[in-house]
Amino acid sequence: MKRNRKAAGAICTAVMVAFMAACGNGNGESQESSAQSEEEVVIDVSLPLGAESQQGVGVLKFGEELEALTDGRITITPHYDNALGAEREVFEGMSSDTVDAGIISTGPMGGFMKEFLLFDLPYVFENHDHAYAFLDSEHGDELAQIVEDETNVKVLAWMENGFRHNTNSVRPVEKPEDLEGIDHRTQESEVQVDTWKTFGANATPMAWDEVYTALQQGVMESQENPLPTIYDVNFYEVQDYLNLTQHVYHPAPLMMSKTLYDSFSEEDQEAIMEAAAAALPVQREESQKQEEMYLEELENEGMEVTEPDHEAFREKAEPVIEKWAPEVGEDLVDAAINFDY
Repeated sequence: MKRNRKAAGAICTAVMVAFMAACGNGNGESQESSAQSEEEVVIDVSLPLGAESQQGVGVLKFGEELEALTDGRITITPHYDNALGAEREVFEGMSSDTVDAGIISTGPMGGFMKEFLLFDLPYVFENHDHAYAFLDSEHGDELAQIVEDETNVKVLAWMENGFRHNTNSVRPVEKPEDLEGIDHRTQESEVQVDTWKTFGANATPMAWDEVYTALQQGVMESQENPLPTIYDVNFYEVQDYLNLTQHVYHPAPLMMSKTLYDSFSEEDQEAIMEAAAAALPVQREESQKQEEMYLEELENEGMEVTEPDHEAFREKAEPVIEKWAPEVGEDLVDAAINFDY
């Protein structure tokens, strides 16, 4: 949010209240509320990808709806490609109210709240409908409340990053044994390291901005990401094989500084939540559309695509779930895996 506008609005409000009090108006409180509701606000929103990404489409829809619902008083300014900082920095910024809002994957959030390691566990969600039903249930509400209570960040909508898939430069992967000995990059997550070691790979955490070069130079041979990201980062230039492992589902919640959210009137808070709810199905639909589109594009770029045996991978991953379920919360893990959709 533009801090100078916020300050200017506060000054104007104070002047108006003082003026009305001097005039003997006993309705100063309502006058203050009226002045606040007429303040023009611009909310800065951070995105890790570009305007044409599935995340960009969702955030732009959110801004369009919010502007319409508030007659143009509240608008957004998107900041693409991590321009406001990496995902962890953006999350911390929202928590401390130095970043207004953002959409990030849940990857960095597990370091703050163990419950969010759920989304690093392999083969918890079978498909999109399973993930959506769980997140749109009371379980998603409970996770959102944990974020709010523990980090001062408000979850507006459970948008998505999508299912993650493996690529490598060594061989096609149809069963876990095909990963044996492959040097694989993970995010900085102990759960992910355990998962890929269980699959037989040599798993090593590595910062995101080092991955392409490491793959290009052969320092790493393998990585995993959603299809739009694989295409967007041009991994097809340094990876020959795309293996549709679909091993992890990552949400990408749209969130806002709770301090900022609380500064809005109740009417404007309702508009923010309504705009997010309207944007959610648009973003999810675009995400699935782009998955299909980029699968075709990656094949056209020369990647060899395989569809591995998910059941074999799921069985191999069971020790990882057993190890981490007590840390994440056994009831939460069980509810996610067995959620009736």
